[in-house]
Amino acid sequence: MTEPRLQFLYVFTPGERPDLGHDPGAWTDADSLIADQHFAHLELGAADGIVLLAGRSQDWLGPAIVILEVDSEEQARTFMAEDPFVSSGLFGADLHPFRIALGGSPRSSVTSHQSDQTGPQEP
Repeated sequence: MTEPRLQFLYVFTPGERPDLGHDPGAWTDADSLIADQHFAHLELGAADGIVLLAGRSQDWLGPAIVILEVDSEEQARTFMAEDPFVSSGLFGADLHPFRIALGGSPRSSVTSHQSDQTGPQEP
């Protein structure tokens, strides 16, 4: 019998420039490049079956989160630490044990990190 995989949630926290989390006008071109790298990291994690869900509130006030399914807390911490938003210092992140209780398919496909709003839209 295989061990069940563990779920974790990480929530982004303010980084070296706290204005980034609530002011879309504060993003520089360099920050947007890091956002693209962050999204590629999440896409790869989704393709590998690690990222179950990722997103951010659209009001720039609520949280940005990533839900992971992994074999160990160490694997979750490593994935979070390697997230370009975290490794660059643009954002911090807090990791929490988590369990999805209800929901549709936990592995919905990621379609785009762009929306009709300005500024990076993913965590």
